[in-house]
Amino acid sequence: MRLAQVLVEKRAGLRYHLSRLGMPLMRAAFASIGHGSVIVRPLYLQGVDRISIGDEVIVRDGAWLAAEGAAGRLSIGSHTYIGHRCHLHSVNPVRIGDRCVIADNVFVASTDHGRVDRHAVVGTGEIAIGNDVFLGQNVVVLGGVSIGDGATVAAGAVVTRDVAAGTTVGGVPARPLRRSDAHAGR
Repeated sequence: MRLAQVLVEKRAGLRYHLSRLGMPLMRAAFASIGHGSVIVRPLYLQGVDRISIGDEVIVRDGAWLAAEGAAGRLSIGSHTYIGHRCHLHSVNPVRIGDRCVIADNVFVASTDHGRVDRHAVVGTGEIAIGNDVFLGQNVVVLGGVSIGDGATVAAGAVVTRDVAAGTTVGGVPARPLRRSDAHAGR
């Protein structure tokens, strides 16, 4: 009799457990951090008093989380996974829904550099990422777009326009590849 191969997720390591111990300090600084959420060794944190994180969220090593300027707000929904080295930068509000998977090296920013003064940071429009969204590795999401519930963005895609619910997009710039029947009526 042959045993079926089963893939098992790697157990949480020392960095994760040490980060869990430091979460009470983080909770005191952030706008809100939900129960069971962990931020593992972030690279950069800015404007944490304007960053809200739901329950059971994991933000992996090397993340860049920034809410900059008066309108900068970053909100991450519950049961969402943010991969290694993700860069989430908000000058205009950025909202990420529940149960999302944001793979490694993803860049989501409602910011750009000014055209006259390259040192100035300007807003490019609000970003809304729905529930149950998957952003593949190395995806770039630019300001002023919405990504609907259940959408999938293929690895390496650059999202410059809205993505409808249940749609899979890919490429540079991202274009629809297929649409899920589950979201067709929405």
